[in-house]
Amino acid sequence: MRALVIGGGIAGPVTALALQKAGIDAAVFEAYDTTADGVGGMLTVAPNGLAALKIAGLEAEFGDPLRHMVMADAQGRTLGRITGGTSRVVTRAELYQRLRERTVAQRIKVEHGKRLVEVESREDGVTATFSDGTSESGDVLVGADGIRSAVREIIDPGAPEPEYVGLLGFGSYAESSGVHGDPESMYFVFGSSFLGYWEQPDGKIAWFTNLAVPEPMTAAEMAAIPAESWLDRLRVAYGDDLPAKRLLAHSSTVIGGGPLEMMPTVPRWHHDRMVLVGDSAHAPSASSGQGASLAAESAVQLARCLRDIRDIPTAFATYEQLRRPRVEGIAARAARTNSNKRGIGPITRLLMPLVMKTFGAKAFTKDQNYRIDWDAQVSR
Repeated sequence: MRALVIGGGIAGPVTALALQKAGIDAAVFEAYDTTADGVGGMLTVAPNGLAALKIAGLEAEFGDPLRHMVMADAQGRTLGRITGGTSRVVTRAELYQRLRERTVAQRIKVEHGKRLVEVESREDGVTATFSDGTSESGDVLVGADGIRSAVREIIDPGAPEPEYVGLLGFGSYAESSGVHGDPESMYFVFGSSFLGYWEQPDGKIAWFTNLAVPEPMTAAEMAAIPAESWLDRLRVAYGDDLPAKRLLAHSSTVIGGGPLEMMPTVPRWHHDRMVLVGDSAHAPSASSGQGASLAAESAVQLARCLRDIRDIPTAFATYEQLRRPRVEGIAARAARTNSNKRGIGPITRLLMPLVMKTFGAKAFTKDQNYRIDWDAQVSR
């Protein structure tokens, strides 16, 4: 079997590596002409995602370790604390580079400048045609081409588009701010607005936040506005909230990560010999902390299904049955989290410790403890 993997970001290389481990030849085709070195902000790979990446051949030798999540208010009071397995916080660029190195080491074909324009699915195979006039044929085609997936549109022209959740994402670093924390903890502060931060090994505080803006802006549009202008807007939004006030006062740059988006439920994940994986099928809001991890899980589960079920439509249907309930449950919880990201009221502040203890910690732990048994046979 040969698989054509459309998309060379994070999900595509992981899918190709997992398929190769399953004994399936895979080639990756990326629309952009060059590699994505240095592109993107920070992300967290949860323990369940690290386990999936390990199956695909990538060890957790990247980023910085995180073991705790601490919820606090703008007066410094702890509202809740969750301790789980070790996650890794990493730049997207570093994770991309590690995956790229792994695909090269495994001699997986990766081609750039291959923007998909058409797919012909036949009884005996599938052919992808690209904008440069070239084409490739295989047995299956995997759409790992992100939240604006071309493959998703081919599978279902009426498929939903990603939804803007009303927030723009920002991040930066603060030096000599007087703010400190446990290096293995990430702090989430709910005040006038939401703020997340953690202390890096060099003592700098890395922080990220969201700003409520009615209309979405692209990362390029955000970058065209001077950093100081965005910092001024964030300072107004936070007012005297701590530690936001200190962090913003000691930050000279800010990176606009673009609009926060999520995918509504995607009705069709597969059709004929085409199937979706990662953000093309399920892209929870960034507040889930599970986007990259769920993509890695889906890549591994798809590879298992194609390894063990020779009938392709049945393999795809089994893969969807394995994945849809989990990813949609996490997406729903992330959507509820977004409603709190503009700050929390006094009643919520009083109830949050109880909620975190009885519900939040349970769901968080369940999500992180999920493991795929690669050696187990997939049954129909």
